[in-house]
Amino acid sequence: MASVGVIPGRTPQSPGPGEASAGFPSPAPVPGRGETEAEEENEQELAETHLCVLWASGYLGIAYYDTSDSTIHFMPDAPDQESLRLLQRVLDEINPRSFVTSAKQDENMTRFLGKLASQEHRELKRPEIVFLPSVDFGLEISKQRLLSGNYAFIPDSMTATEKILFLSSIIPFDCVLTSQGHGLTSVPFLIPFQVRALGGLLKFLGRRRIGIELEDYNVSVPILGFKKFVLTHLVSIDQDTYSVLQIFKSESHPSVYKVASGLKEGLSLFGILNRCRCKWGEKLLTVYSALGLRDACRSLPQSIQLFQDIAQEFSDDLLHIANLIGKVVDFEGSLAENRFTVLPNIDPDIDEKKRRLMGLPSFLTEVARKELENLDSRIPSCSVIYIPLIGFLLSIPRLPSMAEASDFEIEGLDFMFLSEEKLHYRSARTKELDALLGDLHCDIRDQETLLMYQLQCQVLARASVLTRVLDLASRLDVLLALASAARDYGYSRPRYSPQLLGVRIQNGRHPLMELCARTFVPNSAECGGDRGRVKVITGPNSSGKSIYIKQVGLITFMALVGSFVPAEEAEIGAVDAIFTRIHSCESISLGLSTFMIDLNQQVAKAVNNATKQSLVLIDEFGKGTNTVDGLALLAAVLRHWLALGPACPHIFVATNFLSLVQLQLLPQGPLLQYLTMETCEDGDDLVFFYQVSDLIRSGKPIKPVKELLKEKQMENCQTLVDKFLKLDLEDPNLDLDLFMNKEVLPAATAIL
Repeated sequence: MASVGVIPGRTPQSPGPGEASAGFPSPAPVPGRGETEAEEENEQELAETHLCVLWASGYLGIAYYDTSDSTIHFMPDAPDQESLRLLQRVLDEINPRSFVTSAKQDENMTRFLGKLASQEHRELKRPEIVFLPSVDFGLEISKQRLLSGNYAFIPDSMTATEKILFLSSIIPFDCVLTSQGHGLTSVPFLIPFQVRALGGLLKFLGRRRIGIELEDYNVSVPILGFKKFVLTHLVSIDQDTYSVLQIFKSESHPSVYKVASGLKEGLSLFGILNRCRCKWGEKLLTVYSALGLRDACRSLPQSIQLFQDIAQEFSDDLLHIANLIGKVVDFEGSLAENRFTVLPNIDPDIDEKKRRLMGLPSFLTEVARKELENLDSRIPSCSVIYIPLIGFLLSIPRLPSMAEASDFEIEGLDFMFLSEEKLHYRSARTKELDALLGDLHCDIRDQETLLMYQLQCQVLARASVLTRVLDLASRLDVLLALASAARDYGYSRPRYSPQLLGVRIQNGRHPLMELCARTFVPNSAECGGDRGRVKVITGPNSSGKSIYIKQVGLITFMALVGSFVPAEEAEIGAVDAIFTRIHSCESISLGLSTFMIDLNQQVAKAVNNATKQSLVLIDEFGKGTNTVDGLALLAAVLRHWLALGPACPHIFVATNFLSLVQLQLLPQGPLLQYLTMETCEDGDDLVFFYQVSDLIRSGKPIKPVKELLKEKQMENCQTLVDKFLKLDLEDPNLDLDLFMNKEVLPAATAIL
């Protein structure tokens, strides 16, 4: 299953709205001697959390044990910077009693632990730092430790295989992340840090015997469930979401020269929104461009925080750096020679050596003329050349009589080598030139390299402003790219509404499908409150069911990350997660037992992890399986969620199991809503309108989509005409360009 989430606030000792649990509920507390309120508060104070952390390669694996309900919480592998800010947020949120990690750590984690141990002023109690051997965090050892654990929520009647399947539906043993190289997804690699963190945590719990210190050694630490958690207001996106919703899509590069490692971005959401002008780490903005950016932002409204930051933080240090670089670096010469070169009048010694080097051709011509006078009369010509690192050489053409190597010897000359039918020698005159002029070319390079180092030191002294410049310029670049895409495609920015408990989309469009199809019919979606949380969508094949639920997922995703959405209007309320699975079982054997394996691996994660703030998208559940089995499984899953009442997730189900509706297998109520894709018969042909409607359920007629589009088109035309009639062309403050860009072009897009 795939997920993306934003989790509201939660307390460390109790499952928050973003937590999903597997297992039986915790047992009710046994009454104490007095059952007083003070004793209950004392029990709450004794509750502790024990945290296990693994960090490497820029990714963080976290798991902790909560003694208040004897559950283990684990966080999906998440990227974290070298400063480990995400890890600090985890510590502030759960306040652990113990901090368990591997004894083998890099300098970043070592530095973080040193600061943690020295925080005498820390408001919360400092955790005890516990180091375990790195072997205790091994992947296979951790898997075996998890699978062989004694868990109270797993019935004893389960076989070993069933236990593995059950735990696999909760814990992603095969978690895969994708490397982010140059901004696009690259080759996937395994980073099962959360599994290894869970294994290390179990080792620590067994060694410390948390909660069972006085029990016999045959009594294991009680574990009543596993719960997935994410931090407050953190968006968590996994690889399945990227793949299924085509947020990113890497394809092999067509060039034969890039078969081994070359990847390019395919048809994806990132591909159509990525209009950035610079690439971090590849083509950075120069300081001159940054100065121009600062001046432009200073003329823009300072009420926008980004403009204000650029105007203020692009300080005069940039001007100093720009002037320094401009006075030292010879950009044209550097490009011509493909190396760093300096301008004249920077170093007199370099200028003198360059003057000598520039005058060498005419000087060496004169030297060659004198050398020829001293050579054998059979030699028609000669030249004196300069080769860096070798020096000055006398070059003469190879004569027909010089067939063997012994024939190359010439009195008074030292033979060096034969190249391109020319013999190269050292003469007394070339040796004098070596002593007099030396290796000019290398000397100049060495001195210019020294100047480059000195220039770098001057620039790095103001490195903080350059880092801030890159950060702010990259943000502006992204915003401009999104604004450009929004203008060209008619996208709108979503609004977050705390009062809206769900999703409301008006005239939503699938951003990828509408680029591939000749015509695209927009669809609205509304899911929230206590009505219509479960939407069952039926319709014939190719009627648009999959595209509809995919566009709901894409628009919600874009809203959660604060981007623009392909809709006239979109409001996102308390939706914390998307669990998607475009399900197809055609490649597996038919039968209930085989399908149950696939069900546990793919769908059970959504059943275990979905909360009332989750958006669950299911497409063709049970396809390729025995009809009765698939229908029964789908009905069971939906009945499970409907039984949750107000805690039911927001669910969109696209299915061809019409018996689900006809046989009324689901309990009726306000939470359930049946939708269908609009179609009509034209003789023997079936015409698809690609619109979702609930009119069939209520018995109302469906108007053909052409009439609906025509009515909408006439309304838009009339609105545009009214705007033109209200224009006062004699008004000196009228900006026709602004009117065309803001009013006419968006309206024309909707009309056409």
